[in-house]
Amino acid sequence: MTDLLLRNARPWTPGAPLETTDLAVTDGRFTTPGDEAAQVIDLDGAIVLPGFVDAHCHLDKTMFGGPWTPNTGGRTLEGRIRNGEGRRAELGLPNPDYAANLLSVMASHGTTHVRSHIDIDPEVGLAGVEAVREAAARLAGKVDVELVAFPQGGLLTRPGVAELLDAALKGGVEVIGGLDPAGFDRDPAGQLDLVFDLAERHGAKIDVHLHDQGLLGAWEYELIIERTRLRGLAGRVTISHAYAMGGLEPDHQRRIAEALAEAGVAMITCAVGGAPVIPVRLMDEAGAELGIGNDGIRDLWTPYGDGDLLRKINQVAFRDRLVADSEIELALAAGTHGGARILGLEDYGLGIGCKADLVAVDAAAPAEAVVSVPQRKLVVKGGKVVAHNATPAT
Repeated sequence: MTDLLLRNARPWTPGAPLETTDLAVTDGRFTTPGDEAAQVIDLDGAIVLPGFVDAHCHLDKTMFGGPWTPNTGGRTLEGRIRNGEGRRAELGLPNPDYAANLLSVMASHGTTHVRSHIDIDPEVGLAGVEAVREAAARLAGKVDVELVAFPQGGLLTRPGVAELLDAALKGGVEVIGGLDPAGFDRDPAGQLDLVFDLAERHGAKIDVHLHDQGLLGAWEYELIIERTRLRGLAGRVTISHAYAMGGLEPDHQRRIAEALAEAGVAMITCAVGGAPVIPVRLMDEAGAELGIGNDGIRDLWTPYGDGDLLRKINQVAFRDRLVADSEIELALAAGTHGGARILGLEDYGLGIGCKADLVAVDAAAPAEAVVSVPQRKLVVKGGKVVAHNATPAT
């Protein structure tokens, strides 16, 4: 017997036409519809999307659901980092309750997978890893969380951080992070060599925050691409934010995008403030992988954010001036299939045999769903209803 039957659905796959059909789920995966079903939901023509993938957030920093805290971080990278570190103890961060609050809202909005960067330094140690793991355990079955060991306050410039990163990876953290190898650590070759060494030693993926702009940032892309090729890590390396990419001349952007595609290096954009957005159309034309994330949400870096990845997809499309339906769908693809490939998710999508992670919305077209950010009609994770008509399942 089918566990869940969704009638009159319009499943979306990038590049394919929308057609009304029934979707069946058995044992957590999409199957061929049968004659009987334990639960039937009529979607009445709603568009069905695969579960959203938030490829870049900071669950350990969030104060979501807590008391209002005025932002005192200022506007510089250094100032925000030091402010965040200086006020952690005062505010009880990292806090598994806040992280769970945020994860619960993200799940109800249709996010089924999250990659979260976790600050690691001598003062906080691995407390952030423990807090986010606890939060993720509370939301098990509603959203999956992948962790990044992230040296937010510096790697080479801070004694003891490399050893803590090694311990985090040894303890099962899946990804090793980096931060502005040139602009912050002042030793791009040294930081990247250490990050790539740790990744190879533990079989981890790599995700480097790169805020450096202009030719400096572009040069750092080349260093990352070169190391990815030499070490055979195609499909396992990501550059987050990549602000320089959005500000370079078009020909330079294209050369980088093509080099990213050839080497198997992905990028993730978060449409943060006034920072440049990675050019979505160009990345698609070059065949380079692109994901989308919320970045910080209600934390000491920013008082903004609600955890809704569809709203972030909307912001990326708006900021990158995507106006044709086909262009807007590129942003939607980045927030779903692109993020899934970056995280290495298996059996992702809406096809037979894929894991039944989905979100349904009422819209005439996928582009309208991005533009209007409608209420979620249905969210399903692993074949189980997470939310129905914006009401979380009990």
